Amino acid sequence: MKKRYWLWIVASLMLVLSACGEKSKEDVVQSLQKKLEEMSGYKTEATMTLKTGEEEQKYKIDVWHKKKDYYRVLLNNEQDEKNSQIILKNEDGVYVLTPALNKSFKFQSDWPNNSSQPYLYNSLVADVVKDQDASFETTETYYVFETKTNYQNSKNLPYQEIYFDKKSLTPVMVKVLDKDRKPLVEVEFSSFELNPKFSDDAFTTEKNMTSGALGIPVMADGVENEPTPFTVLYPEASVGNAELDEQKEIDMENGKRVILSFKGDKSYTLIQESWTSYPASATVPVEVSGEIVDLGFTMGALSGTTLEWSHEGMNFYLASEDLTKEEMIQVAQSVQGKVVK
Repeated sequence: MKKRYWLWIVASLMLVLSACGEKSKEDVVQSLQKKLEEMSGYKTEATMTLKTGEEEQKYKIDVWHKKKDYYRVLLNNEQDEKNSQIILKNEDGVYVLTPALNKSFKFQSDWPNNSSQPYLYNSLVADVVKDQDASFETTETYYVFETKTNYQNSKNLPYQEIYFDKKSLTPVMVKVLDKDRKPLVEVEFSSFELNPKFSDDAFTTEKNMTSGALGIPVMADGVENEPTPFTVLYPEASVGNAELDEQKEIDMENGKRVILSFKGDKSYTLIQESWTSYPASATVPVEVSGEIVDLGFTMGALSGTTLEWSHEGMNFYLASEDLTKEEMIQVAQSVQGKVVK
């Protein structure tokens, strides 16, 4: 009789402890979904570290989101303010703006829903919900998920670790992992504000193409910034045994253009221009029928057989009838490396 009594006591205590214990994976997922449904938007600041090259690169990221489909993502490269960019989504479409160069692209795109975005709360929760096989653990401070990613243009980053604060359920850190689960991209969130108020013009292209959007000067009509010293950059990636076959330099009225022709099994042409060769009066967005491409160090515009991006005060154009989409991205990403003579 006493034995049964003690067994009943132990069973009761286990039930109490279980009820007071950690939330299950399903409980946390449901709480994350509810959090997103109830909020009207958010503002967050983060630092993104890229470990894909020989040297780490750091970017400051400011994200604004207003329900339902308004986004403003400022990617600020501290070493290259001229290349700071804004990804903007409003009722008119999706834009990639480079205010300091007076340059903008407009996309007909399903961004950000068509790919994983490590700095967007909505995307992180969507990846957690979608991956039913995601691993889950709790620490004293965080809920930690490891999920599959959905990077359409990069199969080299198949996994991610997402750390959510246990009290607020907001993201604290994201580690994007390669096939060996080595972190190549890290995003650390320094602040997170829920349900902020936005001005009426916060998500307009006109507002975000002004100098106030970045806090640095923007080219005005008839006025151009001091040009960046021109240094020819060459791709480090070896794709299809392509080798440099010809190099042409053209002096232009407002800068310089270099045309590099690579010949091999996968031939391509790479054009590099100083940003001053881009018209200061070009305030109308360039319509792009392709897609936004995240090159890691900058955003690019991929359209058919061409890929265009800006970096370190330069414009780059990659064209090829032979390269696949992934190979074009591979070549473009390697141009940021050391100069090859």
